Amino acid sequence: MCGIVGYIGKRDVAPLLLEGLQRLEYRGYDSAGIVVTSPKASGLKMVKAKGRVRDLEAKVPARFKGTTGIAHTRWATHGAPSDVNAHPHMSADDKVAVVHNGIIDNASDLRRKLEADGVEFLSETDTEVLTHLIARSQATKLEDKVRETLRLVEGTYGIAVMHADFPDRIVVARNGSPVVLGIGEKEMFVASDIAALVAHTRQIVTLDDGEMATLKADDFRTYTTEGTRTTAEPTTVEWEAASYDMGGHDTYMHKEIHEQADAVDRVLRGRIDDRFSTVHLGGLNLDAREARRIRRVKILGCGTSYHAGMIGAQMIEELARIPADAEPASEFRYRNAVVDPDTLYVAVSQSGETYDVLAAVQELKRKGARVLGVVNVVGSAIAREADGGIYVHAGPEVCVVSTKCFTNTTVAFALLALHLGRTRDLSVRDGKRIIEGLRKLPAQIAEIMEQEEDVKKLAQQFAEARSMLFIGRVRGYPVAREASLKLKEVSYIHAEAYPASELKHGPLALIEPALPTVAIVPDDDLLEKNRAAMEEIKARSGRILAVAHQPQEKADETIVVPKNEDELDPILMGIPLQLLAYHTALALGRDIDKPRNLAKSVTVE
Repeated sequence: MCGIVGYIGKRDVAPLLLEGLQRLEYRGYDSAGIVVTSPKASGLKMVKAKGRVRDLEAKVPARFKGTTGIAHTRWATHGAPSDVNAHPHMSADDKVAVVHNGIIDNASDLRRKLEADGVEFLSETDTEVLTHLIARSQATKLEDKVRETLRLVEGTYGIAVMHADFPDRIVVARNGSPVVLGIGEKEMFVASDIAALVAHTRQIVTLDDGEMATLKADDFRTYTTEGTRTTAEPTTVEWEAASYDMGGHDTYMHKEIHEQADAVDRVLRGRIDDRFSTVHLGGLNLDAREARRIRRVKILGCGTSYHAGMIGAQMIEELARIPADAEPASEFRYRNAVVDPDTLYVAVSQSGETYDVLAAVQELKRKGARVLGVVNVVGSAIAREADGGIYVHAGPEVCVVSTKCFTNTTVAFALLALHLGRTRDLSVRDGKRIIEGLRKLPAQIAEIMEQEEDVKKLAQQFAEARSMLFIGRVRGYPVAREASLKLKEVSYIHAEAYPASELKHGPLALIEPALPTVAIVPDDDLLEKNRAAMEEIKARSGRILAVAHQPQEKADETIVVPKNEDELDPILMGIPLQLLAYHTALALGRDIDKPRNLAKSVTVE
């Protein structure tokens, strides 16, 4: 959840590291720090600050020179946000500096042992344990010092280590938290996210769990935590530095909402097979005979990815007639679920590094399950661990709250559902119908964007609400769940989603004029049922905003969304509610791209 940046070469390192930290601000953080050195320096120099990267930059002195350095943005887990708890952490002799993403589970035990040996801790963090263990190691090489330390720790980590006695190198290691190397011309980079690297190099190496690397200015080598050399071939990333710019928008969220028509076009491009009314998904590594043996589909994700999985499960059931459901990965991995060899498991994660999803994948693989990944980041941990999968090609998503990646993920599930359906019993006619619907999506998304000013006016009214209720039935319910999440994430207004059919079983007690309800009302076989639910709300003086394919008489306001095929309608119906959440937050003056307490990529439990 935090951000790591490191550099070794000949350039002045502090500006490079600060720029890298700024590119990682979207991940969520509460403090930042930097440490630098050079072969001619007498030691390590460090500056840390609670707050934003700009607060750190203001504290960096003019004469803060070096050609090697590591930097960090911290999202608090152990200890409150403060200058002292910020990373990097240095040893008592000021020789060792460490930045760390993840959580050391046995940090308390290790801390007690170190304190019993006379070590004084300055911070409340688990990371400081690593610093002191490395400093106290009797090994003669930095790599061996780090390796010895990692044998003692339990938990997750992505770390970068500097040592004053070894100013020609940075040692890094990964276990459950991303570490990416950037290969330059007589210079090397390291980061927790390629966003910090693409301005300088597009040649990257992604470390696997249990892997370490030594970076020098003109070379790098990778090896396991046991010391065995590994082979790492650099790959070229598709995304460019310009992909991370705002492109004339005031916020990344606004930009990314407006990028959705193009993003959906990308996820469809080259995948539609008109001849057989199906799609090409070669990355699934699943032939027709294997696909026909699937008896159930289980989709695992967290947050927005879980909601996309709920929509995906419905499409798979409708089009492929395979029982399917979605479940939070964080719950699945702890409930000792029965792993069925005839079940296809699908792991969903925008970053491809979400810890709970990754841990579920690893447990499923251990038990012999077939796992597909639906991810956005090529080469991410889940993409490498899975047996196959689908890249959603949304492009970089910088805002903490997901919009275009959610939409592209739901489209990816439509492709998977169509593929499985045509492998089984879905007719050519229905295959053509779904393909025609998929092709309409980009233009229909652009049509929704034309209503932004109307949605903005509605948002200014709803900004006064202290709480909102979102309802939907069957296809509409996952849309209500995701819309509710978006509003609370970015505006901090309490919001709750409920199946419309459950209103009579409790939520009607909440209805009053001060509680607005957003009703998802697709024009399908449940239209009259949804209208009846709105009748119940109006009878209790509730105010209703409907998202529908035609104006709704019982609603105070209606956002009209273009009609697609029934199965694909949920993909479109959430998009105006992204705009509603955005403009509500804007009216309230929220920090839209970096909501409080949240991080983009959740790589800890």
